[in-house]
Amino acid sequence: MLFGKITGIKNRNRERYERIRRLMWIKCQSCGKLVYYKDYKDNHYICPRCGKAFIMTPKQRFDLLFDNNDWEKISLPIVSDDPLNFEDRVSYKERLEEARSETGFHDAITTADGTIGGIPATVCVLNGDFMMGSMGRAAGDGIVASIEHAIETKRPFIMVTSSGGARMQENILSLMQMARTTVAVNKLHETGTPYIVLLTDPTFGGVTASFAMLGDIHIAEKGARIGFAGRRVIEQNIREKLPSNFQTAEYLYEHGMVDMVVERTELHDALAKILAVLTKQKRDPKVINVMTPAYDANKKIRGMGENEAYDKVLLARHENRPHFLDYINGIVDDWTYLAGDRTFAEDAAMGSGIGFWRGIPAVIIGQEQGRTIETRQKHRFGMVNPDGYRKAQRMMRLAEKFNLPLISLFDTAGAFAGREGEERGQSQAVASSISTGLSIKTPYVAVNVGQGGSGGAIAIGTGDRVLMLENAIYSVIAPESCASILWKDNKYKAEAAQAMKLTARDMADLNVIDKIIEEPAGGAHTDWQTTMELLSSAVADEIKSLQKISPDKLPAKRAEKYLAMTRDVEIYQPEHKEEHE
Repeated sequence: MLFGKITGIKNRNRERYERIRRLMWIKCQSCGKLVYYKDYKDNHYICPRCGKAFIMTPKQRFDLLFDNNDWEKISLPIVSDDPLNFEDRVSYKERLEEARSETGFHDAITTADGTIGGIPATVCVLNGDFMMGSMGRAAGDGIVASIEHAIETKRPFIMVTSSGGARMQENILSLMQMARTTVAVNKLHETGTPYIVLLTDPTFGGVTASFAMLGDIHIAEKGARIGFAGRRVIEQNIREKLPSNFQTAEYLYEHGMVDMVVERTELHDALAKILAVLTKQKRDPKVINVMTPAYDANKKIRGMGENEAYDKVLLARHENRPHFLDYINGIVDDWTYLAGDRTFAEDAAMGSGIGFWRGIPAVIIGQEQGRTIETRQKHRFGMVNPDGYRKAQRMMRLAEKFNLPLISLFDTAGAFAGREGEERGQSQAVASSISTGLSIKTPYVAVNVGQGGSGGAIAIGTGDRVLMLENAIYSVIAPESCASILWKDNKYKAEAAQAMKLTARDMADLNVIDKIIEEPAGGAHTDWQTTMELLSSAVADEIKSLQKISPDKLPAKRAEKYLAMTRDVEIYQPEHKEEHE
């Protein structure tokens, strides 16, 4: 709050108060600087000096989020005020009367209909100015009624939160709103209605522990503080100082709880992009126009020429070969990156998000390897931790809920082998990803675009259709490691590659993949434009074919595909020279 109670001014006449305030300078509670109120208002109630975003009223939120400030408020149920006859220093009824007088609202929930990016939507706002946005019976009933309205009118539902938690003056009746609102959210999910939560400053307690953390997509407003228990309570309990960024929007992003952190001024456009995909708006295919990064074409690739199989290994690993984010930037329109496993972390090695693939709304996942030293460290060379695979599972379920095709571009040397991965259940995460991918009721196209390494690749490779770029490889282990184990010397890596039958042609002959996508002469690294045109068209064709099949039938057909795989395959026994033994 910038002005009012802090200075000791009490305002009974709201209109007079607003007239006076519009003409005055105000003091920012965050930085302590004086700010002209008109500048503060024009800046969407963000201090122009320090960037602190303060609580907005429901009207201000609606004006910000809906197109052209055009919206219509919906009526919500009215409940009795004080069922427990609660009284502390001041009676609960007096507190309610004061809150209503100061805010002009009956309780903490206000809901309106409008359009966002031309798409009809319902926005429900939990007002942090009304008794700290605490959730009591009126708020619970308001949220339930708002969700039922969104279901009935078939509108995406956006929940905007600002709250200190459950309302103490209603005790157990307030606590039960956590269960009641969760029931309503479950109904929302069952109907396939998009549910997006916008977490603003502050959001805590029973609100975060119920409906606010159950969205399809979580957006945190930049600068928001979000958590369960308050910082001071936690520090008292554990008797140690918490990090300065603890419970910030950015902190929750790093720990996998929110999909994105967005500036207040960019919220409307972010929501419009998301809703366009989830509601399957029509889009013309994006024109692919990419440049192939410069590289030394005359530089000899060490190891090339030993045999065709190992040449493919080296081409699949070529430093100039396009990776997941390169394909996203070149092919996908209205891309929105979605982050986090909602459990522990955001793993940058597993890219994920939604967008339009050649005009088709889709969920897209894949390993990103990075290209510079910094990005390779960030993305861990495409080797995914359990958090990344759990994020992939979340994306699979998101695709199923909205009947959006799932596209997987896998490219990894394998799942990350490290202590952290083992502690957080790497094997379970990979196994669950395979299981989830096999069971989802939506079209699933997986493409091996580079290295298909072991369980790390198949975790996101169990599609209805599995495609493979011409110079990609697919194997249970790297040929160098295979040579070291079986030949006792990795100098036989080329022989191992040939014996393993790991090329795209081998995969097609063994019925492991459905189609080989041609690459430009010399490899994908020589011509990104042609590579992306060929790949994007091949994937789009497969999706259109799969969309003709009932989603309910896809898991069974997928299961038949993998059960039949490897049954009637000739077992290759490569000949080894005596010196190799």
